[in-house]
Amino acid sequence: MDDVYELFSRGSALLADGHHHQAVIPLRRASQLSPESTSIREALGRALFQTQNYSEAAEEFSAVVEHAPTNDYALFCLGRSLQMLGRHAEARKPLALAACMKPERSDYRAYRDRARDAAERAAPPVPESD
Repeated sequence: MDDVYELFSRGSALLADGHHHQAVIPLRRASQLSPESTSIREALGRALFQTQNYSEAAEEFSAVVEHAPTNDYALFCLGRSLQMLGRHAEARKPLALAACMKPERSDYRAYRDRARDAAERAAPPVPESD
């Protein structure tokens, strides 16, 4: 059986070196062996995001947020993944939460505002009442 820590370490090193596609392989295996580990799932989500697999990245970040709802970075990455999928209205909540948790992060606020603006542009017009 593969050692979870060894897989996580190998995947994290590949991720840090910019080998995102290669990082997915050991990180996915580590996640399968230890599905409750938020650090493994966050790293896997990052690798998947970098390989433009936004749907799976969103799933991983969503799982992290489910287990660690105050993880501002996971909320931010969940929101960014949803944005990349064109799901701006859904991205608003996690991005807003991340921005509230870390108001000093200008990138969190900028992406929150972009999601809000894109969601408003995509919303159907509200008919005027008499």
